[in-house]
Amino acid sequence: MQAPIRVLVCDDQAMIRAGFVTIIDAQADLEVVGECGDGRAAVDLAHELRPDVVVMDVRMPILDGIGATRLLAGPDVEAPTKVLIVTTFNLDEYVYEALRAGASGFLLKDARPAQLLQGIRTVAAGTSLLAPEVTRQLVGRYASRIRPPQRAQEGSALTPRELQVLRLIADGLSNVEIAATLSLSPETVKTYVSRLLTKLDLRDRVQAVVYAYRHGLVT
Repeated sequence: MQAPIRVLVCDDQAMIRAGFVTIIDAQADLEVVGECGDGRAAVDLAHELRPDVVVMDVRMPILDGIGATRLLAGPDVEAPTKVLIVTTFNLDEYVYEALRAGASGFLLKDARPAQLLQGIRTVAAGTSLLAPEVTRQLVGRYASRIRPPQRAQEGSALTPRELQVLRLIADGLSNVEIAATLSLSPETVKTYVSRLLTKLDLRDRVQAVVYAYRHGLVT
């Protein structure tokens, strides 16, 4: 049998944390190895327990989820930990910073339990996850902060088709939706996504969304 996915749950609200733990532990392929209520403890426990995925709130005491994510998954971290941000979008205006800090995914706290479980599995498998319905809101809402003042168009290393795909990723479309939009096969879209991530030295689709807004490739 395959070992279960090991999960660390970090949220400063005890009832929400307990709910996540109960939902996750009820799955045969998932296992909660620890829980905590602040970002500093999240970093310490992650280093100690080496979970496969950290489910991270944004607003927490001592060290918030953004700072904790940066320490666990930032660009300077040699062995980054996979972090899934689960938060209340309307209250966390700086949540996009967590994605820039290296988070592998983002879900709203009002998502269905099945979405949380699938999100953990998706992130554990090495695939990024952004809830499509909030991708454009999440980054677009703060585009003026993300973009440099000059807003110089970049992405010249990409072919016109790769640039199209990047813009559609930034709009929150999945590979299947991009394929339908461009009349391509999902396999072809997957190839384009892989190529553009490599060319731009990006780790995943989350970073691709931020890149597109930072460099004025979408409006």
